[in-house]
Amino acid sequence: MAIRIGIAGIAGRMGKLLAEEVAAAGAARAGGSKRGDDPAALFAASDVVIDFTHASAAIPHARAAVAAGKPLVLGSSGLSAEQEATVAEAARQAPIVYAANFAPGVNLFLAIAERMAAALPAEQYDAEIVEMHHRQKVDAPSGTAVALGRAVARGRGTSMEEAGIESGRDGHTGPRKTGAIGFAALRGGQVVGEHSLLFAAASEHIILTHKSFDRRVYATGAVRAALWLQGRAPGLYDMKHVLGMG
Repeated sequence: MAIRIGIAGIAGRMGKLLAEEVAAAGAARAGGSKRGDDPAALFAASDVVIDFTHASAAIPHARAAVAAGKPLVLGSSGLSAEQEATVAEAARQAPIVYAANFAPGVNLFLAIAERMAAALPAEQYDAEIVEMHHRQKVDAPSGTAVALGRAVARGRGTSMEEAGIESGRDGHTGPRKTGAIGFAALRGGQVVGEHSLLFAAASEHIILTHKSFDRRVYATGAVRAALWLQGRAPGLYDMKHVLGMG
């Protein structure tokens, strides 16, 4: 019997792409929900649910996953620290894949960023992250940019909070703090997603860039994660586990 995948926000742009990718993967679409629907019904009808809706729905969907004993793939961006903590708590009782980005290339990018940060001393190499998205995006910096910042911090044996964050520079800001991680967010047009990580030293610059040209890459990755979750023990997973890198 084909796995039954439920799609939260099925009427939206990502929801429609997810429905197409569920069919392409040979899985069964268990149904979908719209804003305001009770998520319990969707989880009851599904073997796994994919949520790419809004940060405000993350906690209700995580709790519904626990109540139903079903896996959840969570791709909403802009979660607060409190919301992320609640999702992590839910993952103690239900298997959840939560990722800032479901594109395989981005997750390889994150792994490379961490290794490069470990090799390039913070005292000599300033780390700057630049991202650009479509004009409708409401959160900044993007979840992927934040994930890049965290990868750099991990590579340097620290956290973003300890390293310090520099973003939205304006006016007389003073010299750049050594070891801080810089962010710049650009918005315009219909850019799907572009992220660059710059390591800048006095004698050289190294720039890594990833560009997404079609949102379908996120849908394909999310369906891959949904299939991977079958039979998994409760826990908080991300795409590096799905891709066999963790």
